[in-house]
Amino acid sequence: MTLPPRLRVLPSLAQVEAAQWDALHDRRNPFVSHAFLAGLEQHGCLRPEWGWQPRHLTLWHDDALVAAVPGYLKENSHGEFVFDHAWANAYARHGLDYFPKWLGAVPYSPVTGPRLLAGDDTRRRQLLQAIAGHVQETGLSSAHVNFHSGPEDALFDAEWLRRVDVQFQWQRRPGWRSFDDFLGAMDHKRRKNIRQERARVARSGIDFRVVHGDEATAGDLEAMHGFYLQTFAGYGNAPALTLPFLRHLASTMPRQLVLFLALQDERPIAGALCLRGGDTLFGRYWGGVALPGLHFETCYYQGIEYCLREGLQRFEPGAQGEHKLARGFLPVPVRSRHWIAEPQFRQALRGWCAREERDVARYMQTLRQHSPFRDGDEDGT
Repeated sequence: MTLPPRLRVLPSLAQVEAAQWDALHDRRNPFVSHAFLAGLEQHGCLRPEWGWQPRHLTLWHDDALVAAVPGYLKENSHGEFVFDHAWANAYARHGLDYFPKWLGAVPYSPVTGPRLLAGDDTRRRQLLQAIAGHVQETGLSSAHVNFHSGPEDALFDAEWLRRVDVQFQWQRRPGWRSFDDFLGAMDHKRRKNIRQERARVARSGIDFRVVHGDEATAGDLEAMHGFYLQTFAGYGNAPALTLPFLRHLASTMPRQLVLFLALQDERPIAGALCLRGGDTLFGRYWGGVALPGLHFETCYYQGIEYCLREGLQRFEPGAQGEHKLARGFLPVPVRSRHWIAEPQFRQALRGWCAREERDVARYMQTLRQHSPFRDGDEDGT
């Protein structure tokens, strides 16, 4: 008789070897790699006052790690990109504590990818059972799994409430080998607008350098981190990522870190930080001077050209932003799941989530009617 796996809750990824952790996923998504997640912990990016306390749920057979989910005890909803402030307020009105809660996610990263890391679906279902059991045993209000993959969604049972949101992503089509091929699929208005935006940047005498982690100089990393700080200062938010963390990415993920640096008179004036995994480029952060068209060129058009040049199939430039639609990024659904311990709240929120999903479906349909492509293709495939 095979014994069930044993649950261990880890307060740090330093307690598991990188090879063990990374054997649980296909290594196509850089955000769930041991290097990325452990780097956040090691280099000052996760602070208790920001609500992130590592609580990774892992399943073991003797000394063998057989399943895991990156997890965190949360005292607030900072840096999650699945907004549940209304839920927390409802709990407070009824004299209940919504925080702390447990979250399975990648901090600060609204990027779809695997969350239930295991070799088969049996192990993934065991993880879901372990998550719910952990919430009950520790008296937490709830468990949440954000931005999980489509195949994983079928593993959640009806006890896990589903929420859906929209992101805008670029998908390569057959026959697209150059930026002109991409533009050629668009209607006249959008094609003209993009060409005008790019021309304005070119007339400003701006050039671009694309550097991977193993090509980035100390000055490149310092410049990119400065742009990142500038953006967060502009919004009045506390920046989480540190310069040592960027150096860590450059050394441990040398070909997955990609920087797009805008230069004027050979001096960097803006930059975008991306990660590359499998057939996808993931855009994460940007910053720089305010020049007409520079944001779109740095964050979108340079990334599209990179994908076309490198043979990548998808470009995910981050959360939100209807302005991306006119630039070739079409709406796609993203998901999260939520296990609520309190039965009455679970039932009330079930109806709330169903209404939200219907609203999102209507919004998606409206967006698809405004596709920039001449054939009206709705999903970019």
